[in-house]
Amino acid sequence: MAGKAVILTVFDDSPQRVFDPRRLPIYTGRPAFYANSMTRFVRLLLLLALFGFAPSGSAADSSLRLATTTTTANSGLTDFLLPQFTAETGVPVQVIVVGSGKALRLGRDGEVDVMLVHAPAAEAAFMRAGHGIARRDVMYNDFVFVGPSADPAALAASRSTIDAMQRLHDGAHPFVSRGDDSGTHLQELALWRQAGLSPDGRWYREVGQGMGRTLQIANELDAYTLIDRGTWLAHRARLDISLLFTGNPPLRNPYGVIAVNPDRHEGINHADAVRLIDWLTSPQVQKRIDGFKIDGQQLFYSWSD
Repeated sequence: MAGKAVILTVFDDSPQRVFDPRRLPIYTGRPAFYANSMTRFVRLLLLLALFGFAPSGSAADSSLRLATTTTTANSGLTDFLLPQFTAETGVPVQVIVVGSGKALRLGRDGEVDVMLVHAPAAEAAFMRAGHGIARRDVMYNDFVFVGPSADPAALAASRSTIDAMQRLHDGAHPFVSRGDDSGTHLQELALWRQAGLSPDGRWYREVGQGMGRTLQIANELDAYTLIDRGTWLAHRARLDISLLFTGNPPLRNPYGVIAVNPDRHEGINHADAVRLIDWLTSPQVQKRIDGFKIDGQQLFYSWSD
């Protein structure tokens, strides 16, 4: 098992939950481990200790702490790319899966070394404040609206995105918002503002969850939601709701990678952060991003396209 890294991924979908990613251990071996809550995470550590998977000090010291979004995790992209990065560079990765807003706050506080996020305005503010350096564009996909197959809001007939928002608002059709300051949530709020609308009432539910769980809730409630296409394609086979509107023009969803400014905090693994940035934006890996598909459909498009 030596030489192959386990990517320890911690999902933290709750915007209220506080944890310290610096305490997350890195293990070598296979397979990958997931913790969907801090309770499961603690149980996981106990299990690993029971079976002799003790964290290695040298691995932990040399690991790279990456905060990324639930969209890249829920779509399966991080599972596809990061083991390749570790295999090619020998750098183990700790992955903390949160919304883009929380990922940037972790970077601001020096709790991670690098972030892969999709919140352009928040990223620009992060860079202006001097919290990050070496930001690069990586890839993009688009946001889409999904909802009940019967489509009571007639969203599929929308002439524009503003028209779609108006239909949802005026008909008070159930809508599930991530409500977690993520890139998807920020995009949704921007669409309401562009339409001159303020969503409120019982029809509008902010759930404070990641994209995968938000999609499940929308499915359970037979409600509408905004989602990135990659996560939709990864989950659609298990859902009853349908893709109804793709935006007019399409709602582009760009992803950027940012290294935390090592001058702001001690212990930042800047060298490996830059190494990951260079790797993600290399021609070879950009082609791999284009080649990542589910059921023959491409989930993300490399920035080099």
